[in-house]
Order: sequence, then C-alpha cells, then structure tokens
Amino acid sequence: MATKKVEDFIEKHSHFKNELSQLRTLLTSFKQLEETIKWGIPTYTVNKKNVIGLGTFKNHYAIWFFNGALLKENTDLLINAQEGKTKALRQIKFHKEEKPDLTVLKKYIEEAIQLQLAGKEIKKTSNKPLQLPEELVTVLKKNKETELAFKKFTKGKQREFATYIKEAKQEKTKQKRLEKIIPLIEAGKGLHDKYRK
Repeated sequence: MATKKVEDFIEKHSHFKNELSQLRTLLTSFKQLEETIKWGIPTYTVNKKNVIGLGTFKNHYAIWFFNGALLKENTDLLINAQEGKTKALRQIKFHKEEKPDLTVLKKYIEEAIQLQLAGKEIKKTSNKPLQLPEELVTVLKKNKETELAFKKFTKGKQREFATYIKEAKQEKTKQKRLEKIIPLIEAGKGLHDKYRK
C-alpha cells in the first residue's frame, strides 16, 4: 500500500525514525518548503517544484536534492545518485548510526531553495530516438489494439516501458515483464503512474 503521510513513512522505516524525524523537523522549519508525499517518499517542494526528498535503504538513509547538480557553494557532501545516468539529482547519504549534522545541512537546503526561487533547474532532455526492444515490437505487431494503445502514450512513458523490458537480463524475466506491462498498456496506464500524483 502506498504511503500517504510522512508520519507513516517514518514509522515504516523505524530503524531510522530519529534521524528521519530530525531531518523532517529541519525541512519543515523552512517556510518556503511545502511537505508532500511523491513516489511514496517525503518530498519538499517550492511552488509545486520538487526541491528535496528523503529516502531510506537497507543500510543507509539519504536526503536528495532534485537539482543538486546546480549547487555551487555547498557541494562537499553531495554524490551523484547514479553516476552516468543522473543529470540533476544529487544526494547526501548517511549510514546506520550516523547522525546528520543539521547545521551543515541547513546551508545545502537554503541554497537549494534559493536556486528554485530563482527558477534555476536542469531540464530533462530526452531527444534520443526511442528504440523498442524486439520482444515488445513482436507483441505490438501481433495485436493492433495493444499497438494503438501504446502509441497514445507520451514518448517518455513509451521509453519507460521499453527500458523496463531492455533492463531484464534473462529471457524469462523479459517475458514476465511483458506479461505485466501488456495489461497496463491496454488499460492506458503508464508503468509508473501509481507513483505519480
């Protein structure tokens, strides 16, 4: 079940409860930030634009800066979320038992807010031609209704389906993924729609 409240998110990740609560208190102290849940995680926005998010993993938790690549003054702790893939997103990771230095983090948050207020952001550029995996092409050719439904999606959503199939290493996994996405395509639902608000 998708998390709808920040309190639920913190309870769900109780092994980081104190740390997440501290970060939340710091973030909500900034009047410009609006707290919400997106993709099941606490997200902090300025004028409806994503600025900061909180995430948890098995052995660490993180504070994400959606346009962290633009930060100039506060950069020492930032790491690229996915080297070579992520253009804008940067994160600060904390391992279990590691307490966040709120005084230091405050400066990062202030700079991120100022950048957003100034309208600075890294725009997504995805002009690469869409290449569908052979398995998906075969399924679409066999069923015209599915193909028509697929063509109604935006290029971005088509790319999400294509990537989902391409990233599977084994043929068996590709087939399972195809079985999962075909009903979504036919119902006009994007792969990640349930995470979008």
